[in-house]
Amino acid sequence: NLLLYQAEFLLHASVDAGINDISPGLVQGPDPIGATIANFSNPVRRVIEELGLVTVGHLRALVQAGILDAPITRPQMDVSAEAYAGFVNVAFNVSTLTPPFNIYANTPSFVAAAKGFSAFIQQYYAGIIPLIVGNVQQQLVTRIGLSQSAGLGVLRTLLNDVINSTVQPYTFTAAELSNRTSEVVNQLGGCGVKAEGLIVPLQLGAENRTTSNVVPGDVNSLAYVRFEREILRMVFGTGNATMPGGLYRDGFIGSLYPRVGD
Repeated sequence: NLLLYQAEFLLHASVDAGINDISPGLVQGPDPIGATIANFSNPVRRVIEELGLVTVGHLRALVQAGILDAPITRPQMDVSAEAYAGFVNVAFNVSTLTPPFNIYANTPSFVAAAKGFSAFIQQYYAGIIPLIVGNVQQQLVTRIGLSQSAGLGVLRTLLNDVINSTVQPYTFTAAELSNRTSEVVNQLGGCGVKAEGLIVPLQLGAENRTTSNVVPGDVNSLAYVRFEREILRMVFGTGNATMPGGLYRDGFIGSLYPRVGD
């Protein structure tokens, strides 16, 4: 469910394409709601496209390993600007920003959202890898998790490059956007601070010696771990693992979480 969202989100934003445009027949099910091409510079567009293509490869690898059946069924996913605006409105404690927040308007707005979602995948994989049964399966999931971590680092670096820039047309900076939305994610997850912005107090930086935070982690700079219920609370945007909404209007597909009505 998470990989499907990430692939569609990044590909549509960068080149206005979906998973089946890249790998025909790999997926089936409803198209994402609100898919929009984003306003990027060409270098950033190439990076976002590559990360989307990488995720398609991960999905195909799961099919080839027999972990997933093809075509993979997509849940109903909401990648609209409105879906993300809801999180940002909460972050800035307003009913609606003026003008309404649009993640597709510029690089800082989009990358702030993309790195947050990428972190969900990295942290979830960090949590489940020890629980995977079978050496072949565990090795595959580990390789995917390592690749996803690299992608997260790229996204955080892209945002760090513009960290002190104002996010147009507002007065707040990319740093403030990153920090405030991370706070919302932590509140929804309900399991402490595992989402961190790009600038942190010195006591939270690596070895308490830096306020930059391109590579977030715990006191030993190890990746944070999340499990199913935390992920569901966050991506549903409800703080409730059994109440779909947010980025997945009808919930997840599969044995972990059934669609509404199933």
